[in-house]
Parts: sequence; C-alpha cells; structure tokens
Amino acid sequence: MSDEQNTLTGRRVAILAADGVEQVELEKPRDAVQDAGATTELLSLSDGEIQAVTGDIHPSDTFPVDRTVAGASVEDYDALILPGGVFNPDNLRQDDAAVAFVRDFVGSGKPVGVICHGAWTLVEADVVRGRTLTSYPSIRTDIRNAGGTAVDEEVVVDGTLVSSRTPDDLPAFTAAIVRVFAENTKGNA
Repeated sequence: MSDEQNTLTGRRVAILAADGVEQVELEKPRDAVQDAGATTELLSLSDGEIQAVTGDIHPSDTFPVDRTVAGASVEDYDALILPGGVFNPDNLRQDDAAVAFVRDFVGSGKPVGVICHGAWTLVEADVVRGRTLTSYPSIRTDIRNAGGTAVDEEVVVDGTLVSSRTPDDLPAFTAAIVRVFAENTKGNA
C-alpha cells in the first residue's frame, strides 16, 4: 500500500448509500480511499444512521450519516462511491435528490466508483448511455436497456467511471478507484 499512501491527500470522497447497503461494499472502498489519504463523507436520504446488511438480507452494522444528499453539492466532492446491496440502490433511485446528485456528479466529469447493484442508481439517473460497465448479473439487462454496454469483467474503467460486479471483486475495485480517483482529481495537496 505504500505506493498508494497519500495519493488522495486533500481529496473529498462522497459515499452515497441508504438502508440496505451491503456492508463490505461500503467499508472496503471507504477504507481504501481513506488509507490513500482521502476524507470521506457518508451521504444518505435522511439524517441519523443507515442499516447495512450482509448477503443482501442479514442486518449488520449501522453507519452514521454525515449529510443528507439533498443538502450536498457536487462541488463539495472530488469523487463518488456508490456501493451496492439490493435495497440500497432501490431506495436511492426512488429519491429525486439522490438521482439528481448522481446525474450531476457523473455530468461533472468527476470520477465515480460503483459496485454490484449500485449501477441501478446510474441507470435511474440516465447516465449509462454510451458507457461500458459491469455490475451484478441481474442489473446488466437494465444497463443495456438504458443504452449502456454491460460486460462480465472483474473491474471496468470507462473514462472516470469504475465498476465491479460483486464483493469478490473488491480487491480489484478498490485498487482501481484509488488509481482513477488520484488521476482524475486535483485535491488540495
């Protein structure tokens, strides 16, 4: 990790998640960017805490929300992480503020990392058209229907968009987001 240490110093990374987020898909990417020097903020639909899960259905830990997505601005962050879990993106894609934040973030050209079912939020925000990404297998039809190209690969980098399929891909995903976030953000360092 010594090569990655401090590569994200001065960068602010938003993690957008709601109840039902797959815990490991929130923690591992968060830890990777923090280990590389970034500051993270957990955005959600409301104040308080969100309930994480393991295996999509088993309640695990709760995580304190730093800011509501409705009160957040794309300009406040250098990069965005969208973890999965079945219920998390399903909750997010029904919220106008969350969808608008994701749409504006992708439109800004800033880097975004998305894993597993998290791509549902990208589909809802109508930002996959013309992009190539991967996701959990059941989401790939939605990606194709929204004009994107869905592939079955461990990690896919399409410009500033980094995507992975499942928690099994987390080592490749975390390495890719640290690299892409470092290459595509200026930070305050």
